Amino acid sequence: MTEHVIERLGHQGDGIAPGPVFAPMTLPGEVVSGTLNGQRLEQVRIVTPSSDRVAAPCRHFKTCGGCQVQHASDGFVEHWKAGIVREALRAQGIEAEIAGVETSPPRSRRRAGLSARRTKKGAMAGFHGRASGTIVEIPDCQLLHPDLIAALPVAEALAVAGGSRKGELNVSVTLSDGGLEVAVRDGKPLDRNLEVALAQQAEALDLARLSWDGEVIAMRRAPGQIFGPARVVPPPGAFLQATPQGEAALLRAVMEITEGASKIADLFAGCGTFALPLARRAEVLAVEGDRAMIAALDRGWREAQGLKRVEGVTRDLFRNPLLRDEFKGIDAVVIDPPRAGAEAQVTELAEARVPVIAHVSCNPVTFARDAARLIAAGYAMGPVRVVDQFRWSSHVELVAGFRLTSA
Repeated sequence: MTEHVIERLGHQGDGIAPGPVFAPMTLPGEVVSGTLNGQRLEQVRIVTPSSDRVAAPCRHFKTCGGCQVQHASDGFVEHWKAGIVREALRAQGIEAEIAGVETSPPRSRRRAGLSARRTKKGAMAGFHGRASGTIVEIPDCQLLHPDLIAALPVAEALAVAGGSRKGELNVSVTLSDGGLEVAVRDGKPLDRNLEVALAQQAEALDLARLSWDGEVIAMRRAPGQIFGPARVVPPPGAFLQATPQGEAALLRAVMEITEGASKIADLFAGCGTFALPLARRAEVLAVEGDRAMIAALDRGWREAQGLKRVEGVTRDLFRNPLLRDEFKGIDAVVIDPPRAGAEAQVTELAEARVPVIAHVSCNPVTFARDAARLIAAGYAMGPVRVVDQFRWSSHVELVAGFRLTSA
């Protein structure tokens, strides 16, 4: 056993001591002991605890890999996540104002990716264990909305019906206004018998919609999501913000940044999280690479009342970004790319010199890279708002506005 002093928390939530030595579930300032396995400290014992250490609210924390920092106070976690954003920006030479952290409450997650597999006695479902591929059952999870906890036996039943003892099912579960939506991947290949069995399970489990490797098996009720005044039925497995509170925080910021714009381009628009609420006051060009998501957005817009025109365009913005000439007449842009960022699109956007940009990101590092490109092109970056939808995890989301200052 060796002793170490934790100096800081890494971006994945492990404490880091000189060496470096990585110690899970530790905090800066703590003296800890354990057994070194390479650079990782195992069998960690806290010798001198931090004043920021708290009792984990979830009984699954020590074994489940779903959360990394339940042992830290809420104030510490907020400061740490703001620091991750600040450090990413400083790496690009950018000093920024962090305008607070909005953290979603416990038990508010409305979607989750569960793992499920058959066992000798039936099946089990949950999250993967900490640093392992073992499934940990999570009946008292403090992340998931109580209605989503009901998806655990659903995932188990589907594993019995269509899972293999040798592999895992990836079971994506989402709360909708029609009930529980379930999208399964990595199950047995569909045949007629399996399709009938799955349809029977959808009925018995009262699922709104069940899909299997992208194919809809049963839709008993349309699994709608509300975006502003519009109701949208996304395609199976479509992206959705993790919590209603997180979505609302991002939307408030986007609405504030783009206020006064009469025509807005929403890039990486998904099913209309931003585009449809924005259409209350502006025309919107919504661009998304997934054709099914654009189709869902378009149906939602056509069936809603009181919205301005929304033009949905299917386009791969990584391979085929909107060019600067295509931004003519656009007063503001909303961009919410995947974790890889949007380097090619931001380059075109910088040259287009659109007056206002609202940049939403789930990766501070790629956001900082894109922000540096916009600042070099003559934009001023406003305060950065950190949105913590993935409570107790190392995941960070943010939104910031950019305004063109040079001619």
